[in-house]
Amino acid sequence: MAAAVHPIAVQRGPRYFLQAMDYLASKLLGLLTTSGTLLMLSLLIGAALLWSRRWRRGRAVLSVVVLIMTCLTFLPIQPAITGLLENRFQQAPPLPEHVDGIIILGGMIRPAVSQARGRVTVNDAAERLIEGARLAHMHPEAKVLFTGGSADPLSPAARESDFAGLALRDMGVDESRLLLENRSRNTYENALYSKDLAPDHGQGTWILVTSALHMPRSVGVFRQMGWKVIPWPVNYLTGGEQEWANEDVPVERLYFLTRTLHELVGMAYYRARGWTDSLFPKP
Repeated sequence: MAAAVHPIAVQRGPRYFLQAMDYLASKLLGLLTTSGTLLMLSLLIGAALLWSRRWRRGRAVLSVVVLIMTCLTFLPIQPAITGLLENRFQQAPPLPEHVDGIIILGGMIRPAVSQARGRVTVNDAAERLIEGARLAHMHPEAKVLFTGGSADPLSPAARESDFAGLALRDMGVDESRLLLENRSRNTYENALYSKDLAPDHGQGTWILVTSALHMPRSVGVFRQMGWKVIPWPVNYLTGGEQEWANEDVPVERLYFLTRTLHELVGMAYYRARGWTDSLFPKP
């Protein structure tokens, strides 16, 4: 029995248009609020002012930017904020004896690179896939639903689910258990289209596997859809701040800060759109 795949339907009408606008707005907002984008814009403004008659303001802007970057990279500000989100839900909570399904949120596969290289290529969120497969072996009665299409508007044909199915089969998950959702482009659509694909439409016992940082927003979306999932957070970024001797921590903290800002902005945007049940969903 082949894996069940959610077909990519040709959609038209007001609902499709609104979803497309929401998707583009969320992508633009995410791009503008990354730490890298904010840093470059601040440097450009400061440099431009230096070459104008307002050079003193330019010097002040650059001085403030340097001070802020120094504090963010050398003080434990980022770990504190990131840890607040990551610790919202319990790690490895007790599970019931019977599980109807395991939901694995996409975000760990680089579909365009995988497509170009002809093999599954993952990023640093690969634990979502690994832990999802491990849970599948622990609960052989459960369906395994992977949700993830293309989040890149420039490569709509490169879909995560196409490669996730291959990876899960290689990790020993029987193809008959797989449900592959390939239309979603963000977390809201993950929940929306997954509920359509689930045999019980989310009324059974389902485990939700995603990064700990991403879990509050994800749980809020699934709850708003009427899907009471069991959060299973993975892929932690905090808890190892003593690794200064082994890692390029200042650069790493800026990267983690970008991901944390993305979640904070995403939580606020999703709440404003009514896609989550609260601003900061709790257990």
